[in-house]
Amino acid sequence: MKKVFKQYDFENKPVVDIVNEMIIDAINHKASDIHFDPTEDTLNVRIRIDGELLEYAKVPSSVKKNLLTRIKIISGMNITETRLPQDGAIKNLGEDIDLDLRVSSLPIVDGEKIVIRILDYRMSSAGLENLGLSPVNLEKIKHLMGLPNGIIMTTGATGSGKSTTVYAMLQILNTISRNIITVEDPVEMKIPGINQVQVMSEIGLTFGNTLRSILRQDPDVIMIGEIRDTETAKIAVRASITGHLVLSTIHTNNSLNTIERLLDMDVERYLLGSALMGIISQRLVKKLCPYCREAKNTTDYEKTLFKKALGQDVEQVYVAHGCDKCINGYNGRLALHEVLVLNQDIRDAIINNIRKEELRELVYKKAGTISLLQDGLEKVLQGFTTIDEILRVIDVDSDFGDSDTEIKNALIGKTKENYANIPTIENNQETLEEPLIEETVTPEVFVQQVMDAIPSDNNIEAL
Repeated sequence: MKKVFKQYDFENKPVVDIVNEMIIDAINHKASDIHFDPTEDTLNVRIRIDGELLEYAKVPSSVKKNLLTRIKIISGMNITETRLPQDGAIKNLGEDIDLDLRVSSLPIVDGEKIVIRILDYRMSSAGLENLGLSPVNLEKIKHLMGLPNGIIMTTGATGSGKSTTVYAMLQILNTISRNIITVEDPVEMKIPGINQVQVMSEIGLTFGNTLRSILRQDPDVIMIGEIRDTETAKIAVRASITGHLVLSTIHTNNSLNTIERLLDMDVERYLLGSALMGIISQRLVKKLCPYCREAKNTTDYEKTLFKKALGQDVEQVYVAHGCDKCINGYNGRLALHEVLVLNQDIRDAIINNIRKEELRELVYKKAGTISLLQDGLEKVLQGFTTIDEILRVIDVDSDFGDSDTEIKNALIGKTKENYANIPTIENNQETLEEPLIEETVTPEVFVQQVMDAIPSDNNIEAL
């Protein structure tokens, strides 16, 4: 199993070299974040690989302050300010590293916690074809990008690859005949030929103010880094129905939740129904190591899941236990996608405020949208990931609905299997002479039992 913990010679090696080496080594491990967590005695360093935080190094207290100060210096922070959060960036680390490093500091009880985020947009530059999209979903996205106007939303949790997908779409749309303007906080990837605006709320350059100005700049395509509030949502919708193609992101779970979220932001139903063109929902799961994966028989729950989601009887899936080329059986990450292209039936349903279950029927059955769960299970069958990873990032109930008793019963069976080996009173070798809990009694009897247990000199009147 690959080891990431590293020993440094903090006594004899300069702090400057140690910081550079830590960052370069984390990049070589394909880490997405480096965490510097101060404690009373040491500074714990962890790196996030494939979405999982792993212990990396321990910095002694004698070096802790100097190391954190060095990070603040190279990221352009104020080293004398330790009481307030700060943001910074590392631009020129050397070693021909062409990655964007964002730095954030947060004052905590034992000092300052610093997190370095490593932004690698080489996947965006590689194009949509390299993002793990199924052929059906890839064609849907290409169709959406060919539309003259409307909103295309990319949704998912923090760190699910939304920006990577949006930037890959912008790379395709970026032609000499289009005026593309983005408004972002922050600008995460600079693209030649695209006009990118950095939001600065402290001077009044907000999403709302910038979008109003953008509409007077004759844009063809507008990219909004994230729709966070009602004002931004309303301006984005109005921009899309006046002849602009709008790309944006939002934090929701799937297509249905995205529609609900935009309506919660007080976007008028008739506007949303005509403006929204498509929703791309995505999640990232860990990728199975191809060197140590092996087949295993499916459980009853897994069989039920495959049958309900894909209509297939699946007897075996892949698992991995770890080798010297991976971490706990996984190496890299893979995206799951759900791409909804709105048709007239769905638009009418949004405008007419039909029930959620009827909208679910239109989205997933009549429109033929491949859900996140279905896309994930297809990738399990192909040996790219595992059932456990799919269940970690996807709420099964959101795919089947709360009324699906077959899935709920299968899940109860799975839960019982997981807890089958936990000792209970029945299978414990030591038996109790008297039960810990008596049979259920009436409230009157219970009160009397409590009164009998109170010593006579502590009666109720005295209390």
